[in-house]
Amino acid sequence: MKKKNHIRILALLFLLAIVLVAITYFSDAQTKNTNKTKNTKANQMFEINKTETEWEKELSPEQFRILREKGTERAFSGKYNIHFEDGFYSCAGCGNKLFDSKTKFHSHCGWPSFYDVDSSKIKTIEDNSFGMKRTEVVCAKCGGHLGHVFDDGPKPTGLRYCINSVSISFKKDTTKD
Repeated sequence: MKKKNHIRILALLFLLAIVLVAITYFSDAQTKNTNKTKNTKANQMFEINKTETEWEKELSPEQFRILREKGTERAFSGKYNIHFEDGFYSCAGCGNKLFDSKTKFHSHCGWPSFYDVDSSKIKTIEDNSFGMKRTEVVCAKCGGHLGHVFDDGPKPTGLRYCINSVSISFKKDTTKD
């Protein structure tokens, strides 16, 4: 009797695992297809209008996944997570100057975080993907996905712009050398 129950439990767990894998696979595929469509339509609102094929040729595979398909790099893996030199951060897709290093802070969240940005340099979009309500941050010039903004940042703004390292580049301030 115990052996039969044990086999039933294992069979149910196996079935549950298959269902979860299928849900994850189809959800991810749907998100990628939706994001590609959204980016193509969204490009019409931006100064830089390129096809996804043009972007794919110009960006590294990881940059394309994050900037154009709204991906996310693994927490604590980005080169700018713990990077505090004087300078500024620009969009890796188009070079649009986005964040001053003076507004960068160590949020311990695993991604570069900034508490302020020139609002003309970014656009925010409601993001309800993955069952969460968030605010996506995109480059105002090319529409590249940068990350998300949250309301748990430091003063004076109370905001935390949580940005993927792959979606930005850094230029050191050479006037202080």
